[in-house]
Amino acid sequence: MQAYCLKCKLKKEMKDEEQVTLKNGRKAMKGKCPDCGTVMMRILGK
Repeated sequence: MQAYCLKCKLKKEMKDEEQVTLKNGRKAMKGKCPDCGTVMMRILGK
């Protein structure tokens, strides 16, 4: 799944992605940037 890396300022394919639930109950995908290793998140639809 693609997400935006805030450090690289590019949209990239996440690695080591997993689905998580945020505090407000929404679902999101959490992974790492393949280049810099920064945590990337993408909020999913309902």
